[in-house]
Amino acid sequence: MFVRKKKNKSGSVSIQIIDKKNGYRVVQTVGCSKDKDEIERMYLEAKQIIHAGHKEQPWLFSVKSKDELAIESFVKNLNNTQIRTIGPELIFGTLFDRIGFNAIDDELLRHLTIARLAYPLSKLKTVDYLYRYRGINVSVDTIYLFLDKFNRKYKEKVKEIAYRYTKKRLKDISVVFYDMTTLYFEAEDEDDLRKIGFSKDGKFQKPQILLGLLVGTEGLPIGYDIFEGNKFEGHTLIPTLKKIQSTYKFQKPIVVADAALLSKQNIKDLKQQGYKFIIGARIKNEKDVVRAEILKKAEGIKDGDNFVIKKENGTRLVVTFSTKRAKKDAKNREKGIRKLKKRVRSGRLTKQSINNRGYNKFLTIQGEATVELDAIKIKEDEKWDGLKGYITNSRLSAEEVAGNYVHLWQIEKAFRISKTDLRIRPVYHYRKRRIKAHICIAFIAYTIYKEMERLLKKNRVTMSPKRAAELTHNMYEMEYVMPSSNIRKRQLLKMDDEQQQLYDVVYK
Repeated sequence: MFVRKKKNKSGSVSIQIIDKKNGYRVVQTVGCSKDKDEIERMYLEAKQIIHAGHKEQPWLFSVKSKDELAIESFVKNLNNTQIRTIGPELIFGTLFDRIGFNAIDDELLRHLTIARLAYPLSKLKTVDYLYRYRGINVSVDTIYLFLDKFNRKYKEKVKEIAYRYTKKRLKDISVVFYDMTTLYFEAEDEDDLRKIGFSKDGKFQKPQILLGLLVGTEGLPIGYDIFEGNKFEGHTLIPTLKKIQSTYKFQKPIVVADAALLSKQNIKDLKQQGYKFIIGARIKNEKDVVRAEILKKAEGIKDGDNFVIKKENGTRLVVTFSTKRAKKDAKNREKGIRKLKKRVRSGRLTKQSINNRGYNKFLTIQGEATVELDAIKIKEDEKWDGLKGYITNSRLSAEEVAGNYVHLWQIEKAFRISKTDLRIRPVYHYRKRRIKAHICIAFIAYTIYKEMERLLKKNRVTMSPKRAAELTHNMYEMEYVMPSSNIRKRQLLKMDDEQQQLYDVVYK
């Protein structure tokens, strides 16, 4: 048996099942219609009846409806260009606009920033991403030319937008946190900006620059500055602080920085410029009389207790005690001592190789050749377990001083985010203006990252911004044309539960 389409005089088409075994006869007429889709449906129905071998009960078999046929036809004609990854634009593009970066009338800034958040790649790979996932065709040269333009025209504007965002969130910028890091380059040649210096990344043979970052409470961005790679980090604090504070005209804040910025010159300059400060202290390096006073006051100290020692230069030394920190100090010392014992037993330690850095301070030299651990030094070091000091000229209480310093980890987190999640390093550019543009775009991306983090926390969603970025990778949009009206439409495809949760956080 086979199916025949018979065209009638009226223009309609009959779908018939023909049997040729005992002559040529019509076994069944399935139906008649002028509609092409209906004809196709009946044709498939007739074939299923033949396949089932039961022409008397066609309702027992699954027959495709007109709607199913239409869906099949639609899906069959879909192509890759009609389905695009929309997640990064949908999530991070919305935050880009909400913060105000869309005030820069250049779509390439938007694309490069969103790419930095969702797919933090090199400029060459960013070109591939934009084409494959967004259908945007740009060349590497176009991006480089844009970086030149961005540095010349837009850099200061976007930095101001980031500052206004932070001011809006914090209301009052009364405390700021400062730190610096190094960013290394893959290129080997030095110039007036890229210099070989002390590298926090451990890339001592590669040219680098220093990046000084100023943030507010919760790590919200305030501003940054760039310095030559061989500049002493202690000399970066005052220039960065003065430049940013004078640019935005906010009242002089209390400056919080770690012990690396503690120097007589920095203390002097901060006081002369009228800044209040809280800087991490190296209490073990204090004068003998101060060290003795610290240990005396620390006798019998309990978890959470603190005391204050007045210094000669008009500052206060605030010392706090934490049992958690004491356990950590003891654990780190034991780990260091185990390594030292191993080195002593190996015989590789010599008088020339010993210095006073780290746990080497526990070593002593007997005679000309014998190196051994000094039990007395170890016992003395134990007295300092759990103690932490801060130098300040502010009128804050000891509790407030320690409480503000605790927030300094936010800037360490900011650098970690920039170096890992946003992959600001290594830097492949070698022209000064493009280096500055690259860092500024990463600064924009960091601002959006912090807004994403804030929204997740506000909505009590236990998801990191990094996870949010991963979820955007397979959030899709489909574009299609209506057959009758020829109108082009777009449809966001259904998301999974986690993606929907992220979407609700941003659009709630």
